[in-house]
Parts: sequence; C-alpha cells; structure tokens
Amino acid sequence: MAAAADLQPVLPPLLSEFESRSGIHAEASYQSSATLATQIINGAPFDIFMAADMSFPQRVIAAGLSEETQPIAYARGTLVLWARNDSRFRTLSMDALKEPALRSLAIANPEHAPYGRAAQSALMHLGLYDALKPKLVIAENIAQAAQFVESGNADLGLISLTSALSPRLRTSGHYVPVPQDAYPPILQGLVIVKRPSGTQAAHRFLDLLASPEVVHQLQVAGLASPK
Repeated sequence: MAAAADLQPVLPPLLSEFESRSGIHAEASYQSSATLATQIINGAPFDIFMAADMSFPQRVIAAGLSEETQPIAYARGTLVLWARNDSRFRTLSMDALKEPALRSLAIANPEHAPYGRAAQSALMHLGLYDALKPKLVIAENIAQAAQFVESGNADLGLISLTSALSPRLRTSGHYVPVPQDAYPPILQGLVIVKRPSGTQAAHRFLDLLASPEVVHQLQVAGLASPK
C-alpha cells in the first residue's frame, strides 16, 4: 500500500486488523502524495494508493492505472499548529506566528505534500506568509515536518492532526487547530491500482475501511468523515 505520510500514525493498527481478519499480509510505504503518485506511474507495485488529497490519485487514474473514474474520498484532514511542551510557546495560539521570538516554522513542501499546500494557504489567508517565508523550514512530507519541530529543529510546526495525536507528539507537545476557513478542505482520496494479480484483496481492505468501527478509529486518530 502507498500511503500519505499523515497516515503513518493511523494505518498500522488497521493493517494488523485487516491481516488478522483476512489472513492477507499488508504493509504500507509512507511518503508524500506526490512521490507516491510518481512511483506508481513509474511502475511501483502498489495495490492501493491512499493520498492526502484528491489530485494525486487523479493523476494515477489519468495514467490509466486504476479501475476508478475518480478518487474515493475516505477522510478529511485537519491542520494544526504544534509546539513542544518545553518550548517558549507553552501557551499556544495562532498569535504565536506573529511573535518576534519565533525563529523557525516547519511545514511540508507545498509542491509535494497536500498538508504543505494547506499550510501555505493558511499563512497567506492570515496575511503572514511574506513575513514568515524566511523562517520556513521545508520538510519533504508532513511526518518529517512533525519530526523537525519535535526534535527542536523548528520552533513551531504546521502539521496534521493525525501527527499531533500520535503517541509521541501527544505526550511531548500541544497544539491548536488552524481555523478551517484559512485553508481549502483537505479531502483525502484513494484509488485501487490495477495489478496483474487482481484487486480482490484491495477491495476487501476498502470494505474494512468503510466499516463503522474503522470510521470511528479514524476519527479518534484525527481524520474526520469526508462527508
């Protein structure tokens, strides 16, 4: 499975559950959505592509590599501002982005990662992009952006709620949601990739993903319903 980096804290228990129910071994490769789409188009042997937006699965469809005519929306993501508990930003709000003490802000690469595009859009909407551009620390994907701020290589990070709710970041830091009207909705889509071996296993995973208990698990992990 090709999975966007925001899914790294979310998918492992679901893959284990799928394997225990079906007897089919499942594993995921986590990268930016753009990187994964390129790998699939170049022939990488993935069965399912779970992206962080709808545009990159659409590229796979346009290349004739999926049964779908449009991506299947499986979740809606949330952008948050995150800080370490031991940072100078112990009382966190969006106003922290205006503080002179802010030296660096981690975001995912807007060219490769949908959460990076959302972060860039939010900064523009808030009228802060030009002032903060010299302070941006650009990560390859959202997981790396979270790692940058967790490790102290950035003061703050605009990251996914799934990252902020992961066990490590939940205990080591705190967050505030970015106002949802500050960035376009992060509608996350997937496609089943055509494979010579067939797509039966992929369809079984999609059935699990649509089950009420898994939908609830996704919500607890930071992914809202796409509807």
